[in-house]
Amino acid sequence: MYKKLKRTCCMAIVVMVLIPFKKLAAQEKPISINWNNTIAVSKTTPTLQVVYNPMLRANSPIHKATFEALKNMGANYVRYVPWFPYPKAAVVELKAPTATETFWDFQYADPAVIDFMEATKGHPAVINFSTIPVWMFKTAKPVEHPDDPDLPFWEYNQGKELRDTTCKEVADYFARVFSWYTRGGFTDELGKFHKSGHHYKFPYWEVLNEPDLEHRMSPQLYTKIYDAVVNELKKIAPETKFVGISVAHETDPQWFEFFLNPANHKSGVPLDGISYHFYGRPASIDQQIDSYQYSFFDQANGFLDRVRYIENIRKRLAPNTFTQINEIGNILQNRDYKGVIPDGYWNLSGAMFAYLYVELSKIGIDVAGESQLVGYPTQFPDVSMMNWKNGKPNARYWVLKLLKDNFGPGDKLVAANSYSPDVVAQAFITASGKKLLLINKTNKVVNLKVTGMEGAKLQTVDVSTGDNPIAEGEIKGNAFLVKPFSVTIIKIKD
Repeated sequence: MYKKLKRTCCMAIVVMVLIPFKKLAAQEKPISINWNNTIAVSKTTPTLQVVYNPMLRANSPIHKATFEALKNMGANYVRYVPWFPYPKAAVVELKAPTATETFWDFQYADPAVIDFMEATKGHPAVINFSTIPVWMFKTAKPVEHPDDPDLPFWEYNQGKELRDTTCKEVADYFARVFSWYTRGGFTDELGKFHKSGHHYKFPYWEVLNEPDLEHRMSPQLYTKIYDAVVNELKKIAPETKFVGISVAHETDPQWFEFFLNPANHKSGVPLDGISYHFYGRPASIDQQIDSYQYSFFDQANGFLDRVRYIENIRKRLAPNTFTQINEIGNILQNRDYKGVIPDGYWNLSGAMFAYLYVELSKIGIDVAGESQLVGYPTQFPDVSMMNWKNGKPNARYWVLKLLKDNFGPGDKLVAANSYSPDVVAQAFITASGKKLLLINKTNKVVNLKVTGMEGAKLQTVDVSTGDNPIAEGEIKGNAFLVKPFSVTIIKIKD
């Protein structure tokens, strides 16, 4: 016998995820917890990033559902990035000013920013207008972008050398963008004031995105741009904190050695925070979901080794600087992936994120951000947290929601072991009580045994929940089955 589960948000009843199974007692893998052995105190906030694309526009069929999902998440430090493939939304001065005219235009940038700020109201966000206008770079010929704002233009990001090597032109551009959204407007290059009416608070501003890929910058050039931008924005909002580096590949230590060394910055420039990214990928294009799991978790472990190495650099050079790993996800092939994505993939990717959240909490990382709210075919569909076909959040979203609603900074991580190589067990002492997090890393059912948990409440996301909200239930008995790629939290009764 077992009790039925109920959905949150008044959803339909589904079958039990953790099923007592007395006949398999000999095969059960026990779980041990030592509540008196604290191995770390978390300072890690689970969150996500939102990258601009046409699905965020008001004419999108999933526009309303997407921003409702973002609001319902209620996360802190959500990262918003208007990205270069859509120049009209990412760049608000697409043509260089002349002696008589400027070309500022926020008509495509504003709507998504307004929707984002409304959906994250009450929670500090990280804003990253990441794209430098291409006319500020030296290029062989002018770069012409499409007139259609919804047509991606991956060739916009051209040039490696700035035409103004002092970086003042770049800094002034971002200062005007910042002022448009935080100070009600700005004065342009010709002395004309442009009124916006916006007075948002931007507590965090990230300087550029993946500069190691976008324009292939050196750490030296990036640091020079960072200093110039931060100096200008500090004049406008002294209270704003800044996030730097934001590299796609954390494998090159010179980025961290150079940027985190205060001697390489102008006097007075703060090193508030750094960021970098991680995506797990299949080992080959021939892999299927049964083998994705090994590639993803092996790569995650390799990434964690690099995080520890980077943390040693940070602690040595800039111990007061925080770290945001603000893009975590999986990419099956490339942005144009057109293959069939199996339903279980979303659970696998969510399980990998949950695993990294646990391990990053042990290391002491400040922010673990899942990437990204909306993707769709031709736009990295495999990193989406929304089902672009029906407007429902998928399993990746619900795993993040599960983590965010149960864990956060201040939680104690205590020693736990599932005695199964397939299931990660991590116990937490939180402000709302003792909890056990179970993560099945495999595409198979695992039989576990936990004694003394009769009647404990549980929440789970697994292959049976699909695009539906988190399932809830209660443990009956000591033995139960954990479904493939499931992420489950058991609230321990005191």
